Amino acid sequence: MRIKHIFLTISALFMLNGCLTSSSFYVLSVASQPQSTYSSYNRSIGVEKVTIPAYMFKRQIAFAKSPSQIAFMSDAEWGEDLDEGLTNRLISFLQKKFRQPRVYQYPWQTDTPPAKKVKLQITRFIAYGDRVYLDANWEVETLSNRARKSRLFSTSVPTKAGNAASIVASMDSAFRQLEESIASGLKY
Repeated sequence: MRIKHIFLTISALFMLNGCLTSSSFYVLSVASQPQSTYSSYNRSIGVEKVTIPAYMFKRQIAFAKSPSQIAFMSDAEWGEDLDEGLTNRLISFLQKKFRQPRVYQYPWQTDTPPAKKVKLQITRFIAYGDRVYLDANWEVETLSNRARKSRLFSTSVPTKAGNAASIVASMDSAFRQLEESIASGLKY
């Protein structure tokens, strides 16, 4: 009987803790609708896993307090692993943009490798003051001849400092610009 009482007390404490937690959870993995689509693209595309800065692996949303200091929001968390979420989002966006279902994540789960491979490295993706900054470099490689096209990408989008929902909306907008840049590089 005593063990049952202890178990019920511990269970109640866990449930109470869950009720008192005021964190909001956010995702960036929902692919945006392309501004326009390309007519015909008959080649498959491979996407390597997106690489992100180490501070994005934490569940709390990071923001910069200064150019060299970051902090984490205590009441706002990511509801996904951002490297996987952004990879899946990029794949889904490219499928929509090129009206092409043959966009695969590395390692390819197909008999033949894709015609082109996309590699994306995000070097900065963070709110600082009233802006969200996204710096990245991407590369598109044609696998048949190893021809490569690389680009640096940088943008900033207005946001409301300290407001998690606004920061995430601005991050979504910045990543949408990056998706369009990559799609443009794939087209040619």
